[in-house]
Amino acid sequence: MNTETATVTRADLSQAVYEEVGLSRNESAELVEMVLEEMCGALERGEVVKISSFGTFSVRQKAQRIGRNPKTGEEVPILPRRVLSFRASNTLKERVDSSN
Repeated sequence: MNTETATVTRADLSQAVYEEVGLSRNESAELVEMVLEEMCGALERGEVVKISSFGTFSVRQKAQRIGRNPKTGEEVPILPRRVLSFRASNTLKERVDSSN
């Protein structure tokens, strides 16, 4: 993991697969890409992606609503859209909480 920015990248994930599973670096990178692509495809189709002991990714439809421009106070319509949401599993929440 890149500790300077505390961000896990695709390269970090590929490296972890390489070290843990023993695939070649190229195979590890391809495996990570395949998993991410499958997740993206499922979410695009409106499916729920549930990863045991990690969490659930889902897409919600948000209806049109009226928002307000904070500078001018003018009301503006916010168009309907699909939004991605993530709900962490209790296992993940406990791991994160206990790491303090």
